[in-house]
Amino acid sequence: MDIFSENIIAEAAIAKDLRIADIYHNLSQEERKKTLEDLDVKSLKLLTHILKKAKKRTFVEHHKRFLKIAQEDLRTPVYVIDEALIEENMRVLRYVKDRTGCKILHALKAYASFSTFDVMREYLDGTCASGLNEAKLGREKFGKEVHTFAAAYREDEFARILTYSDVIIFNSFYQLERYSESVKRAKKGIGIRINPGYGEATADIYNPCAPCSRLGVISDIFKGQYPMFKDRVDGIHFHALCEQNANALRKILGSFEMLYGEFIKGLKWVNFGGGHHITRDDYDIELLIRLINDFKDRHGVQVYLEPGEASVLNSGVLIASVLDIVRNEMEIAIIDASAETHMPDVLLMPYRPFIIGSGKANEKRYTYRIAGPSCLAGDVVGDYSFNRPLRIGDKVVFTDMALYSIVKNTTFNGINLPDIAVLRKTGDLEIVKSFGYNDYVSRLS
Repeated sequence: MDIFSENIIAEAAIAKDLRIADIYHNLSQEERKKTLEDLDVKSLKLLTHILKKAKKRTFVEHHKRFLKIAQEDLRTPVYVIDEALIEENMRVLRYVKDRTGCKILHALKAYASFSTFDVMREYLDGTCASGLNEAKLGREKFGKEVHTFAAAYREDEFARILTYSDVIIFNSFYQLERYSESVKRAKKGIGIRINPGYGEATADIYNPCAPCSRLGVISDIFKGQYPMFKDRVDGIHFHALCEQNANALRKILGSFEMLYGEFIKGLKWVNFGGGHHITRDDYDIELLIRLINDFKDRHGVQVYLEPGEASVLNSGVLIASVLDIVRNEMEIAIIDASAETHMPDVLLMPYRPFIIGSGKANEKRYTYRIAGPSCLAGDVVGDYSFNRPLRIGDKVVFTDMALYSIVKNTTFNGINLPDIAVLRKTGDLEIVKSFGYNDYVSRLS
């Protein structure tokens, strides 16, 4: 392992030599463990820096490929998911596992395109589900651990949910009492979700700790009721992040330990939930690693994370074509993709997705409002500028469209769903799913 000596890593960082990243990722689990044990703190930080730089370089290169793919004879609209970029995200998540011994589950609510699960399965410990269908999908398409949480379970579904799940997490002591005997008979794990009392999500709709939130047992109720159920509970779950960095987790953990720390002793695990943007370029991986390791040292429990967005962040695009250009005080390009139906979080969050090669309104010479084809007046993606005029038939490529778009899209207005294509690690583009009238009519009666 001389390639990973402190001096060589330092020299590689200074020379911006990123080859060490591939060498590290291709080591066996035992070799990675030995490597990390042999490095000092400074060298570990430098290794993290190199791994992040290498990942960023790969994403820049592959985003250029998306533009080339858009110019091919490809039916639009189409989601294109890049396996190699998903694997880059997986490598970052596995590195966190290597450094901490935590377990990481993929949140199916963010992304459930199982055509890429073969890549993800190699790196992650399983999936987390929000109910029956996700639990079944996780068991059948991903395998490994399945942890299921629901705000409330339906009695007619619970037995089937239990069949597919390894851990059931309850949102109240009433539901825990109602179903815990059947869970224990099935020899499955039991968790209780709590409200950690602190969150930083900017909008209440995404903040599980907002006033009057229905998600998680608040501390006053927990302290009064937990002693009666202590012997049934294997772990505590909280979720309070939304696309946030590790510093937010640090403050949430402070609140969680202040309110619930006395109850951690004797538990098998604590789940830090999702919303960790671990694979974002500016994410503080070293702080996350320190928070997990310090928590484990204090409490002696297994730590779980369950990110969804981080698994596929920036690894997929939505390619659309310009159908028409109309004018009403400004140029409006109507495309064959819809904010309302194909990228609903654009209107719900709201946010402005990036189009490769574009700028903000009036930043470049030609500005257009990009709008969808539905009858919703507000079916508008945003205002963008380009170096040259848009023409009918031109392709536009929206980035970061793997997460929350495919799982949330609709057939409102009878608009067809985009095809789903996977860019395999071999370089081959495979259309894995196409949609038509039957997909629309099957949802109706």
